[in-house]
Parts: sequence; C-alpha cells; structure tokens
Amino acid sequence: MRQAEKETRIYSDDLSPEAIAESGQCFRMRQAEDGSIVLIAYERKLRIRHGETGELIFSCTEEDFDRIWRPYFDLDRDYGDIRAHIRKDDSFLQEAADFGRGIRILRQDPWEMLISFIISQRKSIPAIRTAIEKLCENFGKELFALDAEGQEIVYHAFPEPEALLKADEDSLASCGLGYRLPYVREAALAWEAGRLSGLSDLPTEQLIHSLMELHGVGVKVASCVALFGYHRLEVAPVDVWMQRVIDGVYGGSLPEEYKEYAGVIQQYLFNYARLTKLEAL
Repeated sequence: MRQAEKETRIYSDDLSPEAIAESGQCFRMRQAEDGSIVLIAYERKLRIRHGETGELIFSCTEEDFDRIWRPYFDLDRDYGDIRAHIRKDDSFLQEAADFGRGIRILRQDPWEMLISFIISQRKSIPAIRTAIEKLCENFGKELFALDAEGQEIVYHAFPEPEALLKADEDSLASCGLGYRLPYVREAALAWEAGRLSGLSDLPTEQLIHSLMELHGVGVKVASCVALFGYHRLEVAPVDVWMQRVIDGVYGGSLPEEYKEYAGVIQQYLFNYARLTKLEAL
C-alpha cells in the first residue's frame, strides 16, 4: 500500500508562492493545473497549496520544512520590517511593495543559479524555463517522489557540472542553449575544477568580480547569481525593466537608504513594472 505524501502546514501573511514563481528568480517553480505551486530544488520536489482556513500546506515533513524549506524561503527574516523602511513619500515603491507582498529572496543553489542566469541572457522567462527543464531531463539525476494520491512520480535534479562536461555539443544544443553553450561549458569546467569553490566567503564586490571573470558572465548575470545564489541582499540586478524604473522614477540611481536591502527592493520594482506593463517608464 502506497503512503501519501507528508504535509506541513504554516500560516503566513507574507509568503506568496505564486508571486515568487513569477518573480524571475526561480525557473523550476511553477503553478500546476490544480493551482498548487510545484518546486524542484536541492534534489527534492515540493508542492505548496492553500488550505481552506488560509494556511499554506507543504508536501514535506516538519523536520524537512525546518531544515530545508524554512531557510530556502528566508522565513526567519521580517520582510515587513524592510517595507516599513520605505520612504513615505516614495509612492511608486510603496505601491510596488504592496503589489509584490509575499515575494521573498530564495536561498538557492549557487551552481544552479550560475547556469540558469547564463542561459537567461536574451530569453523570456518561459523560454528560460523550457531550456532549463530540457537540460534537467537530459542530464539531471533521475529522482522519485510520491504525489498527493501516493502515486510514484519521476523528476530530475539540476545537472551536476560533470554531467554537462560529458555531454556532447549536439545534445546540449538541443536544450536551446544557442550561443550560450560555450559559456555553460566554461562555467561547468571552472566549477568542477574548484575555481569557484571559495566564492561564498568573498565580500560582495569581489564575489561579483570573480563571477565576471567567466566568459559570458557580465555584471547583470553576476549580480543575479550574487543575489539569488549567494543571498547578497544588497545587490540589485538591473535589466530593461529596472533601468526604466531607475531612470523614470529615481533619476538614474536607487536612493542610498535602500542599499542594505536593495535586492528585495529590486524584486518589488521589477515585479511591479513587468507585470503591470508600465509603458510610461
């Protein structure tokens, strides 16, 4: 007899899996047909759904929730306190933060973030997701889990550097990597050789500089990896949407008082500008 998946229930008014899934920081987190959010991270598959009394239901034991998912979702940080420090006269950011309430900066795997954001260059979010899923299906470790009915399902972990180095170019190219293929190979080679093993101990500026020594990694990709892979909350990656906000609202640079949590502020602004299609910016 199959055993149904374990469950852990929490109440939080400042965690929105749906908003995080659409925030552009995680490409293996999506909304399923039944409305639940499905996430694959750290060789685990997690399903999150809403309960009838407002709770969030995680498909994991309480032990795994506290050990893996509580830190992953940065649940011990008070994001309300970050929002409370937004200037009262900054109506644009006040609106953006209210719109994006529930977004949190995930603590993701640095290796996965490095490859994901190398692939992300000049791609839409749906195209990034497609390329990463193909990469995982072709080269990731095969894993097994139980669904809500106790049926066994197969999924794939994010591929290790060794698997990408062993892959032939045609197989990699079939994942939609395009001109990014040699960048992915170089990153895998550097990671496998241990050249990037000490990055977590570096000051943020040096961390970004070290990442940019890799071919195909510019300041935006390095900043995304620093924020979403190394949890450097003071880093605010700048893409087209953010540049529009910075130029159109802030006269060329984010206010200095937002520096400590610039990455959180960036997520609120990016999410608001992109999803509300602010053409005036």
